[in-house]
Amino acid sequence: MQKKINLLGYSLESLEDFFLNLEESKYRASQVFKWIHQKGILDFEFMTDLNKDLRKNLRSIAEVKPPQIEEEFTSNDGTKKFLIKLNSGSMVEMVVIPDGKRKTLCISSQAGCALQCSFCATGAQGFDQNLRSDEIIGQLWLANFYNNNEEPISNIVFMGMGEPLLNFDAVIESAKIMKDQKAYGLSRKKITISTSGIVPNIERINDFVDVSLAVSLHASNDKLRDEIVPINRKYPLKLLIQSCKNFLKNHQNRRHITIEYILIKGINDSLDDAKRLVKLLSNLSCKINLIPFNKFDGSNYERPSDDIIHAFKIFLINKGFITTLRTTRGDGVDAACGQLVGNLTKSIKGKKLISHKSL
Repeated sequence: MQKKINLLGYSLESLEDFFLNLEESKYRASQVFKWIHQKGILDFEFMTDLNKDLRKNLRSIAEVKPPQIEEEFTSNDGTKKFLIKLNSGSMVEMVVIPDGKRKTLCISSQAGCALQCSFCATGAQGFDQNLRSDEIIGQLWLANFYNNNEEPISNIVFMGMGEPLLNFDAVIESAKIMKDQKAYGLSRKKITISTSGIVPNIERINDFVDVSLAVSLHASNDKLRDEIVPINRKYPLKLLIQSCKNFLKNHQNRRHITIEYILIKGINDSLDDAKRLVKLLSNLSCKINLIPFNKFDGSNYERPSDDIIHAFKIFLINKGFITTLRTTRGDGVDAACGQLVGNLTKSIKGKKLISHKSL
């Protein structure tokens, strides 16, 4: 039996090509696209503006199939973590973070990660596979339509499991769907792709889709970054910062890049580190997001004291940088930054618990 084509991950342009190959009018793509991404309909039979013959043909060759939610966990602060099962059987996690009218989805682009950043549990578990575009956009579909009582997602951050720019094509295809006015209609400011520094692909983003960029920096010199973010050995800071400048230069509407900096006790949290960071970023239009380290099993790193975190933040602000401190959300269900692993759960005395701490 021939495997059916999953249309969930098709951008509007790709879907138009699909219908033209069926010798159908191109406008059919817009109809199906809206049914899937605006109305949450997966069954062609309920797409009532398609004629019966077309619906029958689509059922024979295609499907609209999101990944499967295995388990759901809710933290005391309202953050929700979902364990997602892919068709291959691999597990990933996505996180929904409510904040007033804002509702952010932290999305995964890979099962595991090959970069092995020392502060991240995902990297510690190794790399399994890239997610397909239907498995990426499927997370947004699930977040919006899995529970119809929920408000729709307002912001997307590619900050879940994996390095997005090592799964470039699928991430870009998904971002196109997120932005499309006939789908989710999210603006550039509402979609952020985060990278640990895959320099060749940073500037390529501009050729395909207009989104915001965040860079996981975490160190102010190459020696330390080589140790905690090993991809730096291939793409050192000089190349990374230049690629960020080029990213901004090649798009007039962009005002800044977000620099993510995880503060780790005794590793990168001193005022000397802050001074080097100021010098490194002095000619880059950016805002800095400080993230206190979140503990996970197997790591010897620790969170700095509140006084150290505050001093680091104030120093950057006094030097003219827009600097925010990310509030730790979801740590009660291992859904905070650096805690995602996608482990299966086990049942203990009737209660389902995560078997390992997350990334």
